[in-house]
Amino acid sequence: MTEAGIFVGGGGEAYATPQELLLKFGNRHGLIAGATGTGKTVTLQILAEGFSAAGVPVFLSDVKSDLAGLAVAGSADAKLHDAFMKRCSTIGYDLQYQSFPVAFWDLFGESGTPIRTTVTEMGPLLLSRLMDLSEAQEGVLNIAFRLADEEGLPLLDLKDLQSMLVWIGQNADEIALRYGNVASATIGAIQRQLLVLENQGGTRLFGEPALELSDMIRTATDGRGQINILAADKLMASPRLYATFLLWLLSELFEELPEVGNPDKPRFVFFFDEAHLLFDDAPKALIDKVEQVARLIRSKGVGVFFITQNPADVPDDVLGQLGNRVQHALRAFTAKDQKELRSAAQNYRPNPRFDTETAIKEVGTGEAVTSFLEAKGVPSVVERTLIRPPASQLGPITPEERRAVIQSSGLGLKYDKVIDRDSAFERLQARAAEAAEAAARAEEEEERLEEEARREKEARRYDDRATGRSTSRRRSSRSDSLATAFGKSLVRQLGTKTGQALVRGILGSLFKSR
Repeated sequence: MTEAGIFVGGGGEAYATPQELLLKFGNRHGLIAGATGTGKTVTLQILAEGFSAAGVPVFLSDVKSDLAGLAVAGSADAKLHDAFMKRCSTIGYDLQYQSFPVAFWDLFGESGTPIRTTVTEMGPLLLSRLMDLSEAQEGVLNIAFRLADEEGLPLLDLKDLQSMLVWIGQNADEIALRYGNVASATIGAIQRQLLVLENQGGTRLFGEPALELSDMIRTATDGRGQINILAADKLMASPRLYATFLLWLLSELFEELPEVGNPDKPRFVFFFDEAHLLFDDAPKALIDKVEQVARLIRSKGVGVFFITQNPADVPDDVLGQLGNRVQHALRAFTAKDQKELRSAAQNYRPNPRFDTETAIKEVGTGEAVTSFLEAKGVPSVVERTLIRPPASQLGPITPEERRAVIQSSGLGLKYDKVIDRDSAFERLQARAAEAAEAAARAEEEEERLEEEARREKEARRYDDRATGRSTSRRRSSRSDSLATAFGKSLVRQLGTKTGQALVRGILGSLFKSR
């Protein structure tokens, strides 16, 4: 790494001069693309190393457990050491093996520190995407969030949301006066999707203590940026959960971090692996939001790199925001593949020394065609590049090594123990208990009045005098059920608590005050 950039690779007679990603353009986002087995993971690894060495914290997901090696220094005893040395001699790079400061995270709490958020912070838009809700179902979910915000009912975990939906179903007639009809069938469909989410492991994602970004955006004592690695091998079994979680994390960065303009280096770099999962079957409204976040988040000092097999996996509006590009080999076996290959080649500034389309087909494993932003943010001409070897270990680490890294981070002291504080579930239970108690008192009062009336009636049989006592007292009806009692309270409160609704950000996540 030079003073101003990250050395990515270079030269030899047939290849480019040394290629660097300039740190001041690290927040202009990037793309790492290529077919399986062409070297995308190694490129991601060396970029993470470079940013960390420059004092920039990094987040990445480890889909195949290959990136855990960042926590351990490479070794001269490694199988590929001789090949690495030969590559370094060719490109003029002095490889020094070293480890990097790593923090392991895991939604399931098995291969890293547990990582959680609350239902409220996730927001209705991303939660609807996560559960694949229809437009009508998403509308009801928005009502649930709105009422929870206005009524002071924190939605922290899934049981909070489930109880909130039950409460809405019980009070559907009163809620319809303001928000429109809420069908019981729609609520039932959402509840079933919540059950599916629970079976996928969503219960562990939602709860407290929720993640604080400051625990990711930090540096080691030697000034190097912390590399946050999400263990995603098990999570990939639920691709929608994986993609939605990463999108939530990206939205949190956007909402919480302050504007910094154009810094000398990024404040944080986010690698979105298997990016196609984010855009597969995504509604246009969500893609528009992602494009908006990608365009605006760079002013927060955050760089986003999408990693995928084919650039065509990323919508054009988002692709246009990605200034730094590393394209590994693409295979063109079908007419569709050939069309996508031509499209990928057209995204680069031509180099008169070679044909870009041909180069993308010909580069081998560990090679790529690259283009990085130069002075004034202009993309460089495309170059064929030999990617440098990583300084950390290539491949997975042992379970013992992983446990040692997890324990040394100290994050488990904060996140290992689940906290279940007072929230919507408990508060609605308390309301139900109060309503039941009030109903019991009303029933006792009604029985008392009926008993008095019966006694007066019997007394008149022996006394022709008018008792002068009216039995037309106002009585509570047994039909004044728990749901109706809630509903009456709701109608009184709807008009007075609207201004107390919490503000939500661009992707619907909770906008926290700083």
